[in-house]
Amino acid sequence: MKLYVYDHCPFCVRARMPLGLKGIDAETVFLPNHDEETPISMIGAKMLPILEDADGHMGESLDIVHKLDGLAGPRLFGEDPTPAIADWLRQANSAINTLVIPRTPDPVYPEFRDPEAVAYFTAKKEATFGDFDELRAMTEATIAEVEAALERLVPHLPDPEGASIDDILLFPVLRGLTIVPGLTMPDAVAAYTHRMADRTGLPLVAELRKAA
Repeated sequence: MKLYVYDHCPFCVRARMPLGLKGIDAETVFLPNHDEETPISMIGAKMLPILEDADGHMGESLDIVHKLDGLAGPRLFGEDPTPAIADWLRQANSAINTLVIPRTPDPVYPEFRDPEAVAYFTAKKEATFGDFDELRAMTEATIAEVEAALERLVPHLPDPEGASIDDILLFPVLRGLTIVPGLTMPDAVAAYTHRMADRTGLPLVAELRKAA
């Protein structure tokens, strides 16, 4: 069984989490971000994650999560997050993207070690989110907005010793934020993020930089 992913991608992190949380064995394959041919040959679209197993190829992160969930132990990842987590993710999404997207094409992630991959990602995302330099110019105000949102998250944090669909949706977003220098998470959010990183085996950006 192989899981084709990008390390930066929250949807790919979702699909990788059950491997660590449930002790499922699969090979993780990082594709260069500009590789269109491989995913298109598998599922007909330039999209990851992709699970490859005896049944063929499966895309869509939550479909992969639910399939992996059924391979080991009791099912943990139900269909619907708690309303508070779903609402928080929806409300914070725009500000988080403003901070994270222009910083994402970083060689700390294996999919961006080729300059062509950086150029590919930058062109695609600038067409959607706007000029990266302009987004970075908004850093101070956007950090303040995201830090306020993280404070509002504290009362709704899942138990970091449990495992649920809330974790599958929330942790990838918080992990992505660890690429933003100068962003301070509340202690409870930082503790949750580090604990989930340990339990899933998916290191945060600071640990990735140390290992590079």
